[in-house]
Amino acid sequence: MLTIRRWVRITPAGAVVDGVPVRLEPSEDPLLVALYRQRVGGYPKFFKMDPLCRAGFIASELLLAGEPSRFEPREDRAVVLFTQSGSFASDSHYAQTIADAAEYYPSPAVFVYTLANILTGEIAIRNKYYGETSCYLLRRDETATLAATLRETFLDAGTHEALCGWVDSRDAAHFEAVLFLVGEAPDGLEWSEENICRIMNDK
Repeated sequence: MLTIRRWVRITPAGAVVDGVPVRLEPSEDPLLVALYRQRVGGYPKFFKMDPLCRAGFIASELLLAGEPSRFEPREDRAVVLFTQSGSFASDSHYAQTIADAAEYYPSPAVFVYTLANILTGEIAIRNKYYGETSCYLLRRDETATLAATLRETFLDAGTHEALCGWVDSRDAAHFEAVLFLVGEAPDGLEWSEENICRIMNDK
């Protein structure tokens, strides 16, 4: 049976790990930057990431914090993410760099993040995961499809666990990341549409 071993939810209102709010020291930093500085650190590439990637990256760091042998290579853990806006925030930013013919400057720093699946790659590279990495466009309310898609991922005999979930960002001020560690285990919360909805809606 697929079960949820851990989960993380981040919105502009704050971060929650397994139902427990993440406490931060008072800071003038935006939430994702404060979480990075106070809970992650040591990965300066964070400051080059677009809003979608920042939200997903920080959520994955909170989800995996303290995991034994975290950075040892793994081929049995997949990364499967879902998003509705995709790389819209970066696409919009990139469009601004090429809109004016007189000041035409397509920035490669922005262009790097104009694909939503860059996020799955960032997480896989950071954690040395060599299993499946996928990013699907999906409406937020299509939780049945989300649940079913992950079940299909486990049809691969080489996949024993998955870091999966929902990550979306329209701009730097509007973001949501709900990530789960899912595997075939007798304990944990059952992987079901009902439980996914409950966690995503913070109920």
